[in-house]
Amino acid sequence: MEKALMSLTVVNGLPAHVLFVHFVIVLVPLSALALVVCAAWPRGARRLGLVLPILAFVALASVPLATHAGEWLEQHVGSDPLVRKHAELGDGLLPWALGLFVFSAVVWWTARRSAPAPDGTASASWSSSALLRGAVVVLSLAVAAGAVVDVYRIGDSGAKAAWHDNYSKTATRDDG
Repeated sequence: MEKALMSLTVVNGLPAHVLFVHFVIVLVPLSALALVVCAAWPRGARRLGLVLPILAFVALASVPLATHAGEWLEQHVGSDPLVRKHAELGDGLLPWALGLFVFSAVVWWTARRSAPAPDGTASASWSSSALLRGAVVVLSLAVAAGAVVDVYRIGDSGAKAAWHDNYSKTATRDDG
């Protein structure tokens, strides 16, 4: 009997990790950027609205999906120290993605509650508390930077694991 063509580990006969990792590579830095912009610019957070925490939630959900598929792939390739290092680094992204989601929800909630009143006056909760706003901006920036740096480190280690010794430094054929 033929195996299923699609699962959380294999898509069309190829390791799903190769597909799912692209969601992480795009969504985590995009969520980080959106978080920093919205934390620093409350009007931007109000304009973006619920999209901010939803984006961060989808990024968060993509991390265990890619990790699960990566663990399956790790069991189906030869033992390699570069693959092990990549897997270890990959296990560390979930807390950063969770931080992005939590701060995105806080920024969205706070911006939503501090929306200007119909008479145009600002709400007191977010806009007048410079200390609170400054702390949220700094913490959001720290979480966003940590998440992006971690995605870079994981991606770099994954590329090294996948491509080391798998190509020729000189052309193998002449297409000209």
